[in-house]
Amino acid sequence: MSLLENIVARAKADKQRIVLPEAEEERTLKAADKVLADELADLILIGNPENIKNKAAEWGLKHLSKATIVDPMHCDKSEEYAELLAELRKKKGMTIEQARELVTKNNLYLGCMIIKTGDADGQISGALSTTGDTLRPALQIIKCAPGVTCVSGAMLLITHEQQYGEKGIVVMGDVAVTPNPTADQLAQIAYTTAQTAHSVAGIQDPKVAMLSFSTKGSAKDAINKETGKSVYIIDKVVEATKLAKEKYPDLKLDGELQADAALDSVTAATKAPDSDIAGKANVLVVPNLEVGNIGYKLVQRLGGATAIGPILQGIARPVNDLSRGCSVEDIYYMVAITACQAQDAKVNS
Repeated sequence: MSLLENIVARAKADKQRIVLPEAEEERTLKAADKVLADELADLILIGNPENIKNKAAEWGLKHLSKATIVDPMHCDKSEEYAELLAELRKKKGMTIEQARELVTKNNLYLGCMIIKTGDADGQISGALSTTGDTLRPALQIIKCAPGVTCVSGAMLLITHEQQYGEKGIVVMGDVAVTPNPTADQLAQIAYTTAQTAHSVAGIQDPKVAMLSFSTKGSAKDAINKETGKSVYIIDKVVEATKLAKEKYPDLKLDGELQADAALDSVTAATKAPDSDIAGKANVLVVPNLEVGNIGYKLVQRLGGATAIGPILQGIARPVNDLSRGCSVEDIYYMVAITACQAQDAKVNS
């Protein structure tokens, strides 16, 4: 069974309630029909019911009657959601009138309120919305998971090289959200990426490598000639490794490691012979977003790896972002991924 098949099977085994706030968009509606046909998840579609019905008929979609359709302009719980949103954002100056406007005219806010009140388990948007639009209501309403202040994005990389990672599967973070994380944020990214490896990729024993261009002190940070201080590249990874070990004592983690030392057992024996992670890593944490984004795309294009994601992590309940160029298949699999994250969030809440 492939990784994607495994993710789908786990989603089906414990169906979750997933919100699709862009339900009048063609790819989203077609993906929803397939999700419902396959009984992958229970769906809440936000949109005008008549428009959804007409589009379903136009595109020959036969399973949407199984979904719960929420009309944002005529939702029975609109006032309840507005009152709670106003209370949540009171310190930021939000009025009840502003809250009503958001829950009736911004489907992404309405979807997050549905999750906040326990009526859904996760949300997916981005076919029409930016990453910022997706994250803003999630962070304002659902907020970060306990002990986490840094949202990040992980990429599942599936390669043909079975000797690396978890039989060719490696999870990399952060590739999507935080441009230049601090040492503390990097430690959090290590923890949440390991969670994603477990909940989504099904890796039972995540082993995290904190990557740098140095292995165990083989290189030193450059010194800024004007300030006389370290430019804080390797040192940040070393500090992040220390913090992660202190904050998450059960997390199997080591650093700083170069990528070859993290993945290849022969190289690890030379560069980091005393490390329990070197040569065995299945989770890779990069020092900044620049490295992560470039790195996964090189592996994808030059190495022929399949890249799935980014999968947002660190939010108390899963809210995932799609590319605006996404396909029906992308949305379908992201529903499965979000469902697996929701299962894990309930276990850990």
